[in-house]
Amino acid sequence: MKISYELLSKEQQKTPPAEVTSFGAIRTNHMFVADYRDGDWRDLRIVPYGPFSIMPGGCGLHYGQTLFEGAKAFKHADGEVYTWRFDENAKRFNHSASVLMMPEMPMEMQIEALGRLIDVERHWCPSVPESSLYLRPFMFATEDMLGVKPSNTYTYCIMLSPSGPYYSGGFNNAITLLITDKYHRAVSGGTGSSKCAGNYAASLRPAQFAYEHGATQVLYLDSSNVYLEEVGTMNHYHVLKDGTFIIPAFTDSILRSITSLSVLALADMGKIKARQESIPLADFIKGLKSGDIIEAGGFGTAAVVSPVGKYIFEDGSSLTVGDGKVGRHSRALYELYSGMQTGKIPAPAGWTVKVPRYSA
Repeated sequence: MKISYELLSKEQQKTPPAEVTSFGAIRTNHMFVADYRDGDWRDLRIVPYGPFSIMPGGCGLHYGQTLFEGAKAFKHADGEVYTWRFDENAKRFNHSASVLMMPEMPMEMQIEALGRLIDVERHWCPSVPESSLYLRPFMFATEDMLGVKPSNTYTYCIMLSPSGPYYSGGFNNAITLLITDKYHRAVSGGTGSSKCAGNYAASLRPAQFAYEHGATQVLYLDSSNVYLEEVGTMNHYHVLKDGTFIIPAFTDSILRSITSLSVLALADMGKIKARQESIPLADFIKGLKSGDIIEAGGFGTAAVVSPVGKYIFEDGSSLTVGDGKVGRHSRALYELYSGMQTGKIPAPAGWTVKVPRYSA
């Protein structure tokens, strides 16, 4: 794959921070960019991180043809950088593109572009606990057009962000979720299964509503207000007394978390117990009250496993999960999963991929 390089001199480059504690606040020196026009991806390049130039009539600014992905890379004990299941992110990127009538980018092109960019910036990958090199591919429409139809031109970009844990306090800090029927993340037949920017813009007001009620995020229900769906930033799970993880069955209004898919794959391999079900809210509440549900939380790339200690409702009532702290099954899964990501525990074949040294 032909990629041009425009790299900053050593004197121009920023140096990585000694310690990374926040999520998503830092950028590396360079980014990968490609343009789509006349039915083809062209001008593939690695350039200094900086602003884009887009016309005011660029239809991505007006009609929301914008999507993104989130993945991670980790530094292992051998000093090399390894991506985590990025092939699954590339597949999901193309699914999102199909939902939004945007062009797909070949998986091989996405994977090599990412590898070449990380190779240039590999010294930015942190190695402190609960840190990673967060990978953000995204695409937006650029055609200068005010008609409501798919754009003919697009820009694809990958930027990198050395990051700490997504939630303050990391895994050991159990979060609180608000259950409400006031807001819905998505409805059947819409864009809920895609990672499009509009879904996240629509989540900002419900998130503020959750904060005002003392919660971290909203646990959304389906449009009928009967079944659990997902949290604004992750899929949901709960744990039964026998240690089985239950994940809401995927629908076209739920984003398929790569972490959830991995958990289900680990269950198929016999490493844990997990399955999917359609979960009525009434049954979930009953299980919390009876103690049949002993743990709960969320699965997602950014936070990996986020235990939930309490659920609250708009009327001020609440339900505590177990003792309100991180449960042993969630902890064991987190340690297994993060151990595989960082190379401390063997991962299934193909889940970790060493970034080639293209520039060597």
